[in-house]
Amino acid sequence: MSASPGYTPPTVWTWNRDNGGKFANINRPISGATHEKDLPVGRHPFQLYSLATPNGVKVTVMLEELLEQGQRGAEYDAWLIRINEGEQFGSGFVAANPNSKIPALWDRSGPTPIRVFESGAILLYLAEKFGAFLPADPPARAECLSWLFWQMGSAPFLGGGFGHFYAYAPVKIEYAIDRYAMEVKRQLDVLDKHLADHEFLAGDTYTIADMAVWPWYGTMVKGQLYEAGEFLQVHEYSHVLRWTDQIAKRPAVQRGRMVNRTWGQPSSQLHERHDAEDFEKRTQDKLDGAES
Repeated sequence: MSASPGYTPPTVWTWNRDNGGKFANINRPISGATHEKDLPVGRHPFQLYSLATPNGVKVTVMLEELLEQGQRGAEYDAWLIRINEGEQFGSGFVAANPNSKIPALWDRSGPTPIRVFESGAILLYLAEKFGAFLPADPPARAECLSWLFWQMGSAPFLGGGFGHFYAYAPVKIEYAIDRYAMEVKRQLDVLDKHLADHEFLAGDTYTIADMAVWPWYGTMVKGQLYEAGEFLQVHEYSHVLRWTDQIAKRPAVQRGRMVNRTWGQPSSQLHERHDAEDFEKRTQDKLDGAES
């Protein structure tokens, strides 16, 4: 074991600002705004404030899929929220999401703006609003919602659990890494066995359940999340890999994963999205070239 031996929790926990690992500068035990800052507002019905983490990608993929269907009412402005710099604690963002987590969405298509936060809630809200990517048939709808909420309950073990202790914690703790690696592999096995008999999570139709699960578990089995592919032997999950590759070929998915992205190849980064032509004209490689 590489954990510190003999640690006994104190009677009363106190916040140690220096004990938060990579994200110590933004983690804190209280909620609310740290500074006054209004959110920008564009011209489209939907205003998205996000970053291209797996949770953020869910929503940009959904919006791009709706636009791919010809749903012009799904036009959106996507504004970048740099969570490593604490922008999620600005007063405007806290008004959009009191939990200070991306993504947050304002629907300004009606007379009264509606806020929606939590990525799963946003997917469900958009699916119901547009009548898309959520089956109407009760058994298929129940299956879709079951996998959607499976993801919402399972991914914290992958991100805040395995990802944190494997990639970000200031010390490597064998017990914690072993505990969460075991759970992530169990989850991948659940998916793999299900996808052995189903094209998509809810059956033969692509739904919001796939949009929710793919950014987390799809990137994991491709070795792109936490650089842990070899450690977790992700090549073993052949049915998840088939499903992952199938979804990755969708044009809307390819666009959605670019939005609010600030890492990787500059050609894959679209820091803000305000128009469909931005994918051709305003990726970071083009902006960098214009400035040089």
